[in-house]
Amino acid sequence: MKTALIACRTGMGSSMMLKIKVDQVIRENKFPIKAEHNTIDAVGQFKGDLLITMADLVPDLKNKVKYIIGIQNLMDKKEIKEKLEKFLADSN
Repeated sequence: MKTALIACRTGMGSSMMLKIKVDQVIRENKFPIKAEHNTIDAVGQFKGDLLITMADLVPDLKNKVKYIIGIQNLMDKKEIKEKLEKFLADSN
């Protein structure tokens, strides 16, 4: 089981919407991922496998985690699925 952190600047609006969509994609596809939610301030303490955030935050965070996914459209389950599949393929 992989662990993912879903984070944004404040941990309220966009990342909460993203977590809902990511959880739906994980369930629908039976991906072996457990998703957590927090602010980007928590990234430094995160010891999991994957950070999922908005695409515009990736440049600021890419050196702080093992693997990062930047999502352009928070409501696009197809984009989320494709990027999670790539992560799972890369992590095997």
